[in-house]
Amino acid sequence: MFFLANVFPSLAATYARVWIPDVEEVWKSAELTKDYRQGDGVLQLQLEDGKVSVPIEPKIVHVNVATEHCLHEIAINPYETLPIYGTDIINAYSGQNMGDMDPHIFAVAEEAYKQMARDERNQSIIVSGESGAGKTVSAKYAMRFFATVSGSASEANVEEKVLASNPIMESIGNAKTTRNDNSSRFGKYIEIGFDKKYHIIGANMRTYLLEKSRVVFQADEERNYHIFYQLCASAHLPEFKALKLGKADDFHYTKQGRNPVIDGTDDAKEMSTTRNAFTLLGVNESYQLGLFQILASILHLGNIEVKDRDSDSSIIPPNNGHLSVFCELMGVTYQDMSHWLCHKKLKTATETYIKPIPKLQAINARDALAKHIYAKLFNWIVDHVNKALHSTVKQHSFIGVLDIYGFETFEINSFEQFCINYANEKLQQQFNMHVFKLEQEEYMKEQIPWTLIDFYDNQPCINLIEAKMGILDLLDEECKMPKGSDDSWAQKLYNTHLKTCALFEKPRMSNKAFIIQHFADKVEYQCDGFLEKNKDTVNEEQIHVLKASKFDLLVELFQDEEKATSPTGAAPATGGRTRLSVKPVKNKAGQASKEHKKTVGLQFRNSLQLLMETLNATTPHYVRCIKPNDYKYAFTFDPKRAVQQLRACGVLETIRISAAGFPSRWTYQEFFSRYRVLMKQKDVLTDRKMTCKNVLEKLVQDPDKYQFGKTKIFFRAGQVAYLEKLRADKLRAACIRIQKTIRCWLARKKYLRMKHAATTIQRYVRGYQARCLANFLRRTRAAIVIQKYQRMYVQKTCYKRKQAAALAMQCILRAYMARQLYKALLREHKAIIIQKMIRGWLARQWYKRTLEAIVYLQCCIRRMRAKRELKKLKIEARSVEHFKKLNIGMENKIMQLQRRIDDQNKENRSLSERLNSLEISHAAESERLRVELTRLRGAEEDAKNNANKVTSLLEELERLRKDLQNTQKEKKAIEDWAQTYQDEMEKMISELKEQNHLLKNEKNDLNRLIQEQSQQWTEKMQRALKEETQQLEYDLNEERSRYQNLLTEHLRLEEKYDDLKEEITLAVNVPKPGHRRTDSTHSSNESECTYNSEFAESEEGTRGGEDVSKAILDMSLFLKLQKRVSELEQEKQSLQNELDRREEQFQRARARDDEEHKKARGAELEYESLKRQELESENKKLKHDLNKMRQSLRGSAEAGSAAPGSPVYTVLLDQLNASNEELEVRKEEVLILRSQLVSQKEAMQHKETMTEPLPYIEDVQKLTDAKEISQAYMGLKETNRLLESQLQAQRRSHENEVEALRGDLQSVKEENNRQQQLLAQNLQLPPEARIEASLQHEITRLTNENLELHAADPKEYKAYRISMLRRMVDLMEQLEKQDKTVRKLKKQLKVFAKKINDLEGCQMDVSPGQTADEPVHPVNIPRREKDFQGMLEYKKEDELKLVKNLILELKPRGVAVNLIPGLPAYILFMCLRHADYINDDQKVRSLLTSVINSIKKILKKRGDEFETVSFWLSNTCRFLHCLKQYSGDEQFMKHNTSKQNDHCLSNFDLAEYRQVLSDLAIQIYQQLIKCMENILHPMIVSGMLEHETIQGVSGVKPTGLRKRTSSIADEGTYTLDSIIRQLNSFHSIMCQHGTDPELIKQVVKQQFYIIGAVTLNNLLLRKDMCSWSKGMQIRYNVSQLEEWLRDKNLMTCGAKETLEPLIQAAQLLQVKKKTDEDAEAICSMCNGLSTAQIVKVLNLYTPVNAFEERVSVQFIRTIQTRLRDRKESPQLLMDTKVIYPVTFPFNPSSLALETIQIPSSLNVGFLTRV
Repeated sequence: MFFLANVFPSLAATYARVWIPDVEEVWKSAELTKDYRQGDGVLQLQLEDGKVSVPIEPKIVHVNVATEHCLHEIAINPYETLPIYGTDIINAYSGQNMGDMDPHIFAVAEEAYKQMARDERNQSIIVSGESGAGKTVSAKYAMRFFATVSGSASEANVEEKVLASNPIMESIGNAKTTRNDNSSRFGKYIEIGFDKKYHIIGANMRTYLLEKSRVVFQADEERNYHIFYQLCASAHLPEFKALKLGKADDFHYTKQGRNPVIDGTDDAKEMSTTRNAFTLLGVNESYQLGLFQILASILHLGNIEVKDRDSDSSIIPPNNGHLSVFCELMGVTYQDMSHWLCHKKLKTATETYIKPIPKLQAINARDALAKHIYAKLFNWIVDHVNKALHSTVKQHSFIGVLDIYGFETFEINSFEQFCINYANEKLQQQFNMHVFKLEQEEYMKEQIPWTLIDFYDNQPCINLIEAKMGILDLLDEECKMPKGSDDSWAQKLYNTHLKTCALFEKPRMSNKAFIIQHFADKVEYQCDGFLEKNKDTVNEEQIHVLKASKFDLLVELFQDEEKATSPTGAAPATGGRTRLSVKPVKNKAGQASKEHKKTVGLQFRNSLQLLMETLNATTPHYVRCIKPNDYKYAFTFDPKRAVQQLRACGVLETIRISAAGFPSRWTYQEFFSRYRVLMKQKDVLTDRKMTCKNVLEKLVQDPDKYQFGKTKIFFRAGQVAYLEKLRADKLRAACIRIQKTIRCWLARKKYLRMKHAATTIQRYVRGYQARCLANFLRRTRAAIVIQKYQRMYVQKTCYKRKQAAALAMQCILRAYMARQLYKALLREHKAIIIQKMIRGWLARQWYKRTLEAIVYLQCCIRRMRAKRELKKLKIEARSVEHFKKLNIGMENKIMQLQRRIDDQNKENRSLSERLNSLEISHAAESERLRVELTRLRGAEEDAKNNANKVTSLLEELERLRKDLQNTQKEKKAIEDWAQTYQDEMEKMISELKEQNHLLKNEKNDLNRLIQEQSQQWTEKMQRALKEETQQLEYDLNEERSRYQNLLTEHLRLEEKYDDLKEEITLAVNVPKPGHRRTDSTHSSNESECTYNSEFAESEEGTRGGEDVSKAILDMSLFLKLQKRVSELEQEKQSLQNELDRREEQFQRARARDDEEHKKARGAELEYESLKRQELESENKKLKHDLNKMRQSLRGSAEAGSAAPGSPVYTVLLDQLNASNEELEVRKEEVLILRSQLVSQKEAMQHKETMTEPLPYIEDVQKLTDAKEISQAYMGLKETNRLLESQLQAQRRSHENEVEALRGDLQSVKEENNRQQQLLAQNLQLPPEARIEASLQHEITRLTNENLELHAADPKEYKAYRISMLRRMVDLMEQLEKQDKTVRKLKKQLKVFAKKINDLEGCQMDVSPGQTADEPVHPVNIPRREKDFQGMLEYKKEDELKLVKNLILELKPRGVAVNLIPGLPAYILFMCLRHADYINDDQKVRSLLTSVINSIKKILKKRGDEFETVSFWLSNTCRFLHCLKQYSGDEQFMKHNTSKQNDHCLSNFDLAEYRQVLSDLAIQIYQQLIKCMENILHPMIVSGMLEHETIQGVSGVKPTGLRKRTSSIADEGTYTLDSIIRQLNSFHSIMCQHGTDPELIKQVVKQQFYIIGAVTLNNLLLRKDMCSWSKGMQIRYNVSQLEEWLRDKNLMTCGAKETLEPLIQAAQLLQVKKKTDEDAEAICSMCNGLSTAQIVKVLNLYTPVNAFEERVSVQFIRTIQTRLRDRKESPQLLMDTKVIYPVTFPFNPSSLALETIQIPSSLNVGFLTRV
């Protein structure tokens, strides 16, 4: 669009963008390189390719300016579904003025509707354009707009019927052409009727020029009408079997185009849609089958084969199958139809001749008959559609929608193109009349100077076509000639118009064509076929044969012309209808003959004339549909093609004419009202016209830019925009001045307020600093004293510690040195011993060797000497002397031997005595060993006895098992007998079964039928119920979302109202002299904030209204109040005295209970001491036995009687091990007992000290020690029970096992008795019932046996039984202990209950633990002695302080870390409970209102802090849950304890406040979501898309794109870890605040939706992100988020499902995108993405390396085709502002209100617990 340089000089600056004309591209974008100034001759421009263009004159620019007022709506077909036609868009355009919003078909429809209602004149919308430009869709959207904005109750029905007519008209009137797969081959004009209230009441349709030739002929790549292919595709249906159809390739009329299939179109499905549309419009099933029967007969007619008989005649072979089927379907005779297909009748004045026709004429006659039948059928369907759309209500006005063909020119143009272009000439003439002539008439009427603009008037072209002796007249005349032909008609045209009309030309190279200069272009028409198409003749005898048919619908089609006219009374919609009458009336024979001779051209001219009259009687609106390209590519624009169409439809001419005139106009009053701000007061006159003239002369210097008419001011193009700019500048300057003044006033008010606040703050700060200084000096003095004693204590402690360490070190060192000395001496001693031994051994070895040598030497010497002595003795033996000497030696020897015997006897006697003494000692030792052996044998005997006892138990078990087996055998025998009896019974009833077999079969059939019906109804009801439930849930969610949105808007308006109110208050609230003074705290609170509550308003009213009269108090009221105060003080003093007396009585009773408790505890300690002594004695005995056993073992080992491995040794070793284990157990028990006894003694001592009166500071310590004593006592008792249970464990185990066996035996006996009883009962029953009972019993028995067989292992069962018995014993003991405690506490409760009730005035229970263990101090009564009611009392004047400390000045961080979650909510509810308890409705209302408004105020002040919003969301929900939990409603009291039920509210129903709190919680939740979104939004794109979580994967950027981010995150950028850390922070904060888990799940779901939506939207808008590697990065990031959900146990919250579109988009980037299988996989995988999103990702997909390829256009089209049937939102981007509806599930608190402790850090000490 060009700019007007001389009108907008400010826009003609450097770098401004302009358009310049171009031969190739039509328009080119350029940029100004130099500012344009007034008077410059040229504009310096630069094209986008960098080349400086030739300077262009500004006048060229001026000529091509588009005006502000446009008379056309240009609609370009994008070949893609766009989200700009929804109900929201309709609502947006409804009620808007033309030009206020962007151009749209809805804007044209709204203008027509508005003018119809305003001017009460009928309107027309003319939609024109080429085939495929989108005319039908534009017309449909216009009708949808009327149906939506009309507001009628029946609008949906009318729209539904009109839309239902579309499938019918498309199936019978649309076909595939080379330019459009669904091209409309007829024109139509739809009149939508309205009543007086402008509601739609009906509609009517008129059609024009149906292309009948398509029925018998189609060009290549084209198809016949859709209905024929739909019939062939549905030929397999049972109702179509009689039509004998097949595939489309089997029929001549459907196979000529050689492409019977349209990609992406299911003809069978379209057939179903067509039939449903017929049904909706009231055409019953029989009529539908009749229509399809006629259409099928047309297909069979085209397959009839005609053969030559000779050159002048033809024949149809006998028994032709297709002719037989045709005659059968049409209800005519075979002979008549076969005869008249090959013959014709010639009539003369006197005779009638029947003449055969050649083959070519016969085929033409056959085709003419087919076209005629189809035309009749088409008109019949149109008539029935009009009847269905007709309304009985009187029509007040209508809007017509004309969907007609545009100007057409092809390589070969025939009769159809001639008629189409003739119609466009008429429409263009009507447009000229409406636009140009009426525009100039307006100028003449206003009497302004005006030069008539020359524009193209196409009246001569219309005269050439329709005037007398025009082309149509000559064509009709040639058709009447007996031997007329196309050549002769062409010659007549040449002779008549070639020299007389400049618009008519003859081609140079042809004598059978002519050229007409139309308004759009020259068109050459071929004369061949003009006459035949204009005549559209049909053999009359063939029509007679059809009229004689037995088929009623066929006869109805060929009724008389009077009955066949359209309901509107207009001429027939289509040309070429043969008007034959079966029985013509004689008196109208001439008229019928005349009607019969009407040609197609004449009919079309008449219908066109009627259309022009209708359009001239209405106000037209023009919609020009433009086809952007000839290849049906989406979003592909061909400039040349578009300009050609714009020129053909006259748009460029319209722009030229409008630019030359005055397109903008104002009345004088409108101009004065609009531009009053540009005038000064002196310029305003009483005469508005003169005022406007004076102003315009000052504002616009060039008088040619405007003209003054009689009632209006006319402006050239651009002048209104200039005036608007001046007006906006003036208003802006005024706004700036107002803002300056207001801001000055606000700043001064703020300054004064700040000054006053600063002085006040200084006063308080200085006082506070002085107090702090004094406090600091006192603390410093005290700190010095404390430091002195502390340092002394530290030094003393350090000295003692060092002294002890030195002593310990000396001790250790000396011990170490002594040990070292001892070790050295020991080593030396051992070394000496070793040396001694070695030296002795060496000396002995040397001695032995020396002794052996000496002995050997002696032996050698003695041998030598003996030999010598032997020689001597031998010599002496021979002599007598020798014998004498020998006897003397023998006597000496005998004497010596005698003496030796005596000595030996003496030695023997001493040895005998010694032996006797040894024997005695040995006997004593043997006796001792024998005693030890006897003891060991006794122990062995005990072991054997135990073993025998086990054996006896096993024998008992075996005996019981045998009894069990016997019982089972008896049971088996009984079962066998029962089985036999059952067999007999079955035989007995078999005959009865045979007799009842037939009845049972009938019964079964009936039951089955009933069951099937009931099942069908049940399934139907379930489905209906399920659908209704789903719909209700959907409606509930929608309603909840709508309610929350309305609540948000309400709160926003309320905040705006509060702000305005505060501003007004600041403006009008002037301080008065009678202001009363309050204390400093209250005053400071009031200076900081105000409260929008009833209490606060009353306080403000009181303060604001105080004056001097307020100082005079009512003295009587004052005296009464003073008297009442004194009475209350006396009553308080009496109550205090009574309280002291009761406390003294309570303390004395408590002392008596303590003494009794001491006595009981002393007896228990004595018992525990005796138990310990017994254990110690047993321990000593075991040690003694152990020593004896070791000695015996040692002796046995020395004797060798108990070698390892022998039985005795094994037994003794087992006993030794057992004794060791038992000894260790006893040692541990003794240690435990000793430690517990010591702790008990210390506890008792401490208890005795605790019973004495102590100050209040030691009360907490008393409680702790008492609890420790109680815990120690309970632990000691538990230990005693454990020891006793361990001592008796084995005995109990044996007893339990025997008891279990006895129980099993008893159960078997009971089972046997039960079997006998059942048998006896079965014998008394009738046969059938007996069998059923026996079967039922058998099933039960088998089930029990199966359960027993699947039971656990016997050992595990035994252990389980033992553990259960132990647990029962423990539970019994605990029960006895609790019973004992309860009895004791009941006694105490009876004593003190009445006293406490009298003291407090209400029922209070005594705490058991404190009654038993804590003393009562007469001065301080601990609150824990009473069972508080969980209420907090506060004074009315403390309400503001309460709200301030708990809400406004509360720091969430400290509360969340140090206190229980939801503590402020609990405190506020406890205060509310007290107000309810005292039945003070004003206090309840004031407190709730203050709390709600304070929460709103703190959120308004710190609403951008996530921690604050989360804290108050948690507390608000907890306060809401408390109101529900303690409301008294049964639905909220299910989980309460009895105590909590007693704490329910008793006087007020706060259901309305619960709703207000719920709304407040919704507001806080939405604010939390916004706060969270503001924090997360900057992180998402960087962390999820740009940052490389997996380093190196996406390091290579797509070719041709700049590198947005580096692989390493720069400082300040966000990563995925940043997002996860932020999510952890959010989650931890909400958990710390005690937010409900369900609410946390909803918040997390919303977080993940924001992450997924923002990431996906940025992915769809950035080409550099659509690659395979980026898909892997996204998939990894999503898996990390899922892992986070898994860690937080949030997988079930629905957050993962919100990421599904992003996951599918990442998968789409990674999958293959080549074959049809890949397309199918993508369609099934990406169910969470819309078609627009899938196509967008595929278009943006960019390879990052040479191994990848771009996605082909064919593949994208395949995806679009497969996803065409999806019903989804066409929106491309996800809505990131969507907030899921929030719910607050009821979550009761288990925390008891009476146990809540209020910390001092909250500064709510003025609250009193009740």
